[in-house]
Amino acid sequence: MPSADITILVVEDEPLVSMSIVAHLTDEGFRVLEAANADQAIAILERDPSVRLIFTDIDMPGSMDGLKLAAAVRDRWPPVHIIVTSGQRPVAADDLPDGSLFFAKPYQHAEITLSMRQMLG
Repeated sequence: MPSADITILVVEDEPLVSMSIVAHLTDEGFRVLEAANADQAIAILERDPSVRLIFTDIDMPGSMDGLKLAAAVRDRWPPVHIIVTSGQRPVAADDLPDGSLFFAKPYQHAEITLSMRQMLG
C-alpha cells in the first residue's frame, strides 16, 4: 500500500517538534494530521476514520496525557497503531497498550519511519 494512502495523526504540543516530524512524515509520503493535545486528537479520530496510526507525546496540556490517550485509542479504535514518545520520562512496555511502541526524545526520524512502516505492514 502506498504511503499516501496511510493517515498518521501526530499529537504534539511543541510547535517546532510537531513541524519537524510532520514535515518528515509528509516527505515520506504519508497523509499527516496534527493535534496539539489529546482532546483535539480524539475529535480528529471521531471524524476521520482513515487514521491508521497515532504518534503522540506523553506530556501535554489538556484533559489527558499521551499515555491516557494511547489507552483511550486502544479501547475505542483498536485497529489504530500507537507510538508514544517523551523527552521527560522513560516508559516501560507494560505502561503502554499492547502492540504499542515507545521512543525517547530526541528520536531519529528514520527510526520512527521504519517502525511505522513495520507496524503498518
